[in-house]
Formats: sequence, structure tokens, C-alpha cells
Amino acid sequence: MQPKIETNPYAWVERSLETIRRAGWYREPEIIEGSPGAVVLKDGRKMLNFASNDYLGLAGDPRLIEAATKAINTFGTGATGSRLLSGHRILHQELETAIAQLKQTEAALVFSSGYLANIGTISAIVGQRDLILADQYNHSSLKNGAILSLAHINEYLHNNIADVKKQLQEHRHQYRRCLIVTDSVFSMDGDICQLPELLELADKYNCMVLVDEAHATGVFGATGAGCVEHYGCTGKPLIQIGTLSKALGSLGGYVAGSKAIIDFLRNRAPSWIYTTGLSPGDAAAALAAVQIIQTEPERRAQLWKNVTHMKNNLKENLPSEFQLLPSASPIICVQVPSIDILLRVKAQLLAAGIFVAAVRPPTVPTSRLRLTVMATHTKADCEKLASRFIGL
Repeated sequence: MQPKIETNPYAWVERSLETIRRAGWYREPEIIEGSPGAVVLKDGRKMLNFASNDYLGLAGDPRLIEAATKAINTFGTGATGSRLLSGHRILHQELETAIAQLKQTEAALVFSSGYLANIGTISAIVGQRDLILADQYNHSSLKNGAILSLAHINEYLHNNIADVKKQLQEHRHQYRRCLIVTDSVFSMDGDICQLPELLELADKYNCMVLVDEAHATGVFGATGAGCVEHYGCTGKPLIQIGTLSKALGSLGGYVAGSKAIIDFLRNRAPSWIYTTGLSPGDAAAALAAVQIIQTEPERRAQLWKNVTHMKNNLKENLPSEFQLLPSASPIICVQVPSIDILLRVKAQLLAAGIFVAAVRPPTVPTSRLRLTVMATHTKADCEKLASRFIGL
């Protein structure tokens, strides 16, 4: 029997949206008005902001705004072309030098977003004859980069070194190259990878390692270089990727590593070659942020004080049916029993003037409130949020 052909080829879209709504997965963006910060304007009301990745409070810093404005006045609003054609500016070069110095690598390459950095790098360095071992909780950009590479992909149990070793023993010999891929800070849980152990296995089994420092750059390490620095792994052979849009308060992505890797990516990473270069304003703001995180370690120190204070207060105030998930970062997740409860609690917090992120399947396996702490929060801010869980 021939399937019935619909007269409207787009009719399936509304049916799919209805399925998403019934499952409780439907989402739409929420408008934030005015400048970013620990307090934001939403729906005409001032709100405590615990939903931002602006960990150091730099996105609204006057120095970043001044740097971006000056760059726009000098270079205009856009790069106007891909970097290999007409889009290369001195700001790109200065930013890449600054990132390489921060990461203590031979070179760095700036992309127009962190997502582009991940899909372009992974798809360039491995192919059909290769193996990717990837943490099952990796970010979407890492997962899609792996798919685009056409390499064979094996996911390992989250943060499970024994499973990585087992898979290497069973499969490594069947492939030309092997790339171990992981986030350093997992964005929807807040825990961090076991980088030294991964590097040890990589050395034993002749593997490359790619670590995404998106949520670690500016936050971890003595100079804010990230988890690689935090673990004392600076200088070891690996590929570091990250974003300029979180603790650095701007937009864009980067790859840092050996001169040979960076030179190769300039010639083979499609999401760099075929994309307009990062805008001058974004590049200048990121460059100012890199300089600030190296000269103002007190911002990082305050952030970690706030993280500790928040966790201690939540432990005292969370209802018994809510679970504080393990976290070693400013990302603190509170697991709740259901999507309905999640949305109810979010609405109650909004009514109390507190903006948080409600994350649910299919983005994560279980419903949770994702709370992000900033250096510019006060102790009273943290206490106000934690106290609102009493009686929920």
C-alpha cells in the first residue's frame, strides 16, 4: 500500500511541535533588558541573575565596552570576509597571541564562535579511518564535530577512566588515529573531567586529546588559564578549545596548541576557512578580558568564595526531595523530581525576583535548576536564592 502523500509538505512541523509541547520539552527565549550583570532587568523588573555564564562579571565591564567601541570606530562593525581572504585584522592576531600566552601554548586560532571551533577542529583532525572516544556528557558542539568528522565514535561512561581504558584496550589497534574528546567543566552538571588520567592513557595508547575549556577559562587555574593549568598539565601535548563568550564576556571561540596544529587548522578547518572573521568589537572586548583576568586574580578569588557560600546555604535549605548534584565549579545544579515541579519552582523564583535556568530533557537526562554563580554576586544574593527553597 502506498503511503498517503500530504498536500502540504510542511504539515509535519506543527505535529512535531505539538509532540514537543505534550512532552513538556517546549522552550522559547526569555528577553533580558539592559546591561548584563548579577542584577538584570526582565519584564520591567530587577532580577537577581543566577542564569548567566558571565562568571567574572566582565560582559558589562566598562573596559570591555570601551575596547569594543574603540575597535568599531577604528575597524567598523564587521570583518567583511573570511580570514584567508579579506577578513584578517591586527586585532585577530593580537588576540591569538594573548590566548597562546595565557594558555602557554605555541599558538592559537580564533573562530567566530566556540561551536564553530569545535566542529571545525574535530572534523579536520580525524576522519573515516579514525576513532573518537568521547564522554557521554560532552557538549552538543563536541558531539556534532565528531559526527561531521565521519570517524567511528565510541562514547564512554561519564568521567569513567576505567571505561576509557577498557575501550582503548579493545578498539585502539583497529584505527589509524584516536582522539579522546572531553569537556573540562561539564556545562549541565558542573563537575570536571579527570584530565591527568586521560593524558596518561593517551600517552600509553598513542592518542590525541582535545579538551573543551569553555566553562573553565578565566575560572580555573592560578592565572585563569583553565583546568589544564589547574591540574598542572600545562605544556603537555593536547588541543585546548574554548569560548570567548563566558568568563571572557565577549563572543567567539579559540583553539590553542602546537604551532603545527594551528597551522594545519588554518588550512583544513572548514568552519574557520569559510566563515567571516570575528567582528572587531568582539575581538577587542575579548582581548581586554584576557588582560583583566591575568591582572585581577581577586575576581576569581571572589567567585570561588561565592561558590562555597552558595553551596553551603543550599545544603541547609534544600527540600529533601531535591538533590544537589556533585559540582566542582560555579555551575551548581539542583535536581528536581519532575518537569512539572521544575517549571513550578522556576515560576516561584521569578515571582520572588530571581532568574534561574530550568533545564530538562532532552538536553539533560533529569530535570534540574541550573544555578550559575558570578564574582559580582554578594553574600546576600546567594543567601536570598538559597532561602527561597525553604517550603517549596
